Amino acid sequence: MSRPLPVLITADQIERRVGELAAQIAPLYRGEPLTIVGILTGSLMFLADLVRRLDGPLRIGLIQASSYHGTQSGTLTVGREIQGDVRGRHVLLLDDILDTGQTLRHLVEHMRQLEPRSLRVAVLLRKQGKQRVEVSADFVGFEIPDEFVVGYGLDYNDEYRYLPHVAVLPREMYSERSGMEPHANPARH
Repeated sequence: MSRPLPVLITADQIERRVGELAAQIAPLYRGEPLTIVGILTGSLMFLADLVRRLDGPLRIGLIQASSYHGTQSGTLTVGREIQGDVRGRHVLLLDDILDTGQTLRHLVEHMRQLEPRSLRVAVLLRKQGKQRVEVSADFVGFEIPDEFVVGYGLDYNDEYRYLPHVAVLPREMYSERSGMEPHANPARH
């Protein structure tokens, strides 16, 4: 039986903050068509909870980007988009975590090439002190310390996504399994 992980952000805190983010986002579009593009797979819970709190014309799109395996960062790959045409539409790119910024910067550049009317970025979590490249998020749910986190969509080797909260994965749990130190959060599998 596995031991409980230390909770960093409770399910209640997440629920409240997602509601606050929705209240910040909604007035910006005032009934205009919006496409929310979630970055798979880590953002799915955040995406589902956020869109339930927004009114107005809304499309949901998905894009897959992966640069992590286990705890190691590798080459970024972008999979097939499932968002339809975003040209001329307001787009909100939604991610689970802003870590080094490399994946998000690449996806922002990719989305800009599709000529949206506007492009904003929302992230549930932003790690303090980890960002290596310049990219900004218009909406941030929580600032977190440089910890290896799982839950609420974030995973470690495709485990722990189901947790309703964000928890810290103790170093000994991933270093004994993989023998590796984490370089970034493995949120995109």
